[in-house]
Amino acid sequence: MTVRVLVVEDEATAAEAHAAYVERVAGFEVAGVARSAADAVRHLNQDRHVDLILLDMHLPDGHGLGLLQKLRAAGHLCDVIAVTSARDADVVRHAVAQGVVLYLLKPFTFPTFRTKLEQYAAYRDRLAATADDVVQDEVDRLFGALRTGGGELPKGMSAESLRQVTGALREADRGLSATEVGEAIGASRVTARRYLEHLAEEGLVQRAPRYGGSGRPEVEYRWRHSPAG
Repeated sequence: MTVRVLVVEDEATAAEAHAAYVERVAGFEVAGVARSAADAVRHLNQDRHVDLILLDMHLPDGHGLGLLQKLRAAGHLCDVIAVTSARDADVVRHAVAQGVVLYLLKPFTFPTFRTKLEQYAAYRDRLAATADDVVQDEVDRLFGALRTGGGELPKGMSAESLRQVTGALREADRGLSATEVGEAIGASRVTARRYLEHLAEEGLVQRAPRYGGSGRPEVEYRWRHSPAG
């Protein structure tokens, strides 16, 4: 599912750049751009389908943390990534206390920005696959996806390909073999199997033998959906 992002940034050039960056990351789209705290509130009151806010801390009509406090009080539970030049440890501490999931310091390059969004996407994917009643290792994996270096992929694997494999499994109404997943995403069976085995080791997919035909049974992979679906 596409992550809808509201960019909250008062500086025009930066707002434009951040919106362009969002559109370059697969699985994300810009829901809107707000140039002030008041603009952000208006947008969120009109659009309840924002998943993520990229929040600058220095806004012309107030501090980003003040805006976040108002949004939480109004029942807006969308996630927040702070995108700011604020390096004050006290600001960082308050940001964490108010539920900011990641903190991105300006200036930054597109690869750094993309890494943060991919960490967030990994967290959402794992959260969607987690049962309502979690156990400790599931909680550790969820928070690990948000830590720098947490959820880091093995060498030679890309977050985009992993997301494609994940999408193919989640959309299927049955288990899929590595060959079928490879065909769905335009990759070889060997490549698809590597990603599928990684997901299985992470506890996100189930393996099962598929019988039928001649020769050895084929392994199929099925996404572990939560009890709620």
